[in-house]
Amino acid sequence: MQRFFFIIGSLLAGLSVAIGAATGHETSSLGELAHVWVAKATRYQFYHSLALIAVAISLDVWQGQRKVLAVAGCCFIGGIFCFSGSLYFMAFSGISAGYITPLGGVFFLTGWLAMVVAGSKLAPPSTTLTN
Repeated sequence: MQRFFFIIGSLLAGLSVAIGAATGHETSSLGELAHVWVAKATRYQFYHSLALIAVAISLDVWQGQRKVLAVAGCCFIGGIFCFSGSLYFMAFSGISAGYITPLGGVFFLTGWLAMVVAGSKLAPPSTTLTN
């Protein structure tokens, strides 16, 4: 899962940059609302792609929390596809898919909650000094 989350996070982060760059200067075919949707979609996609990379790194560091971290990673992926994907779909097609967008938000929140759970189960750092 670690490699999968790292690769998917990296690909989705790069894709958000590419979409943002491609649509950032395009003003003829997209309306004002579509630009707002794309800007929000790319922003949330990028942030949660970085979160997915953090999950991948955390899987190596906190191996005792692998199941909870895997839930977080899957939720971040689901959130990107539902939240950002529905905004992209609406921006580029003009067809309403706003009923899917909140589901993506729920995925994002669940992913962050899973990260909180994983973090709360970590053992406190040792106070013993070693040479």
